[in-house]
Amino acid sequence: MVNSIYPFLSLPLVLGSCLSASLLSGADVQDSGSKSEEGFEVLFDGTTTDDWSGDRSVFRVESDCIVGGQLKERIPHNYFLSHKRAFGDFDLRLQFRLLGENTNAGIQIRSKRIPDHHEMVGYQADLGQQYWGCLYDESRRRTILAKPDAKELDKVLKRGDWNDYRILCEGRRIQLWVNGLQTVDYTEEDQGIPLVGKIAVQIHGGAPGEAWYRNIRIKPLKK
Repeated sequence: MVNSIYPFLSLPLVLGSCLSASLLSGADVQDSGSKSEEGFEVLFDGTTTDDWSGDRSVFRVESDCIVGGQLKERIPHNYFLSHKRAFGDFDLRLQFRLLGENTNAGIQIRSKRIPDHHEMVGYQADLGQQYWGCLYDESRRRTILAKPDAKELDKVLKRGDWNDYRILCEGRRIQLWVNGLQTVDYTEEDQGIPLVGKIAVQIHGGAPGEAWYRNIRIKPLKK
């Protein structure tokens, strides 16, 4: 999430371990998704981000993952790596983990970039700090639209380790799951909010931190 300067404008089973010097290797987990899932297509193949746009000095590919940010210096502002395609109704699945003491990040959906600016406008499936599993409205209404029960989320959330995120958009209804726990079931009442837009991964400005993303796959849904 972000406090934007734009008050009214308001990213067969696969085994993988993306290791960082700041994290011990005991956090290896098995990917719960599959690149061959029926109807799903891979948005990131673990090798190249040619189909994505963003600041390559901030985002890199490492150990089959997209990594945003770094652990040595403060991050000056929000950065986004966005897929070049736009999507409307879809089932999006990926894995994430955050490294750092106070890291914040998220996955943008149905979003667009602000011209000549680093920010994006749109819904965000939030990560980090007190925002895990929340649905935030980035650079538009600048508010949490829906959030999970924190105690229930704590039972399934693996801080510093790999977690599954599922994002389901059907018409004006948006649903989020973290590690199988539904955290959000939100229906948009504002008829002016776009239902189509970009998908992006974010690293939030602030304290040094890294957001790792992998196994990003999507199933477009027919209306």
